[in-house]
Amino acid sequence: MKRLFIAAMAMCIVLSSCTKKVETTLSGLNKANFVSVVQNKQTALYILKNKNGAEACITNWGGRLVSVMVPDKNGKMTDVVLGYDNIKQYVDNPDNNYGGIIGRYGNRIANATFKLDSAIYKLPKNNNGHCLHGGPEGFHTRVFDAKQIDDQTLELTYLSKDNEAGFPGNLNVKVTYKLTDDNAIDIKYEATTDKPTVVNLTNHSYFNLSGVPGSQILDHVIMINADTYLPVDSTLIPTAAMDSVAGTPMDLRMPIAVGTHIDDTFPQLVYGKGFDHNWILNTKGDVTKVAAKVVSPKSGIVMEVYTTEPGLQFYAGNAMNKAGDKGKLGVVYPHRGALCLESQHYPDSPNQPTFPSVVLRPGETYHSECMYKFSVEK
Repeated sequence: MKRLFIAAMAMCIVLSSCTKKVETTLSGLNKANFVSVVQNKQTALYILKNKNGAEACITNWGGRLVSVMVPDKNGKMTDVVLGYDNIKQYVDNPDNNYGGIIGRYGNRIANATFKLDSAIYKLPKNNNGHCLHGGPEGFHTRVFDAKQIDDQTLELTYLSKDNEAGFPGNLNVKVTYKLTDDNAIDIKYEATTDKPTVVNLTNHSYFNLSGVPGSQILDHVIMINADTYLPVDSTLIPTAAMDSVAGTPMDLRMPIAVGTHIDDTFPQLVYGKGFDHNWILNTKGDVTKVAAKVVSPKSGIVMEVYTTEPGLQFYAGNAMNKAGDKGKLGVVYPHRGALCLESQHYPDSPNQPTFPSVVLRPGETYHSECMYKFSVEK
């Protein structure tokens, strides 16, 4: 009788575990799929929610924004960023830097070399002989220490050690994600160093506002508040010129569909295989002024970008895998399946004396802020 009782209890436990509800997010992510140990550190998925029911999910592997759920014009909650639905896919595909914190230096440094004071520093080459986004093992591949401050705020910290990826100085980094009550993702960056170094942090989220999984963004209507941009050479390094956008396909001051001129034979678009350039913002570091705006005519979702940074890199997904990359919930992401708007100082600034300085010295604190604010077109 005792054996029958024990067997019955064991069966109840098995049945209970089988019927236990999987803890998923509003965007359909299973939190358990982000629990792992990478670089001897624990990884997890952190969920931010505001009073409107909007949701942002972030993993501390690379500080990546995994999903952002906001309402479309019909009130349907819609995921507007690309990514993966498990930590293994992120770790196995680090070059697809979906949603990652980029550092130490966002964008390109020419010939993977720069001089600071009297020293010359060599960096890893990972893009046409240049260093892109801090190299192949930049911050987007590092595990951050995470502290959830409240339901709407996540604080991520990371110590980038002296000579990591060739950059000088022990750099203490803090990145704070906040989902505000007006449906904005507010990202604040801070950093200090014990040696002179260069810093240029940004976020590399891939946005598709349409609410149509696996669609392109060529119909998205974009505006960038900039009279000038940085022309580049054939390897996408700035030439040091600051050219007017007037009379060129780079003039995005008035709203225009992304696909209108993206395949024009304008040399700059040929070099980038589409838009992949840095615009010099008219906002001049004023975070209260709109730096850029994107609207999806399908969903009516609007994204406005605000930043303290002088530049904005607009990338139209030109190098996205034409064969398709399988992302969240099995969705295949196509060529130009998203766009990126990365707030930053200018590319190759360490080698361009006429550009605003990116040098950080001991005793100073690096500060930067970028907000992606979502609403619906009225």
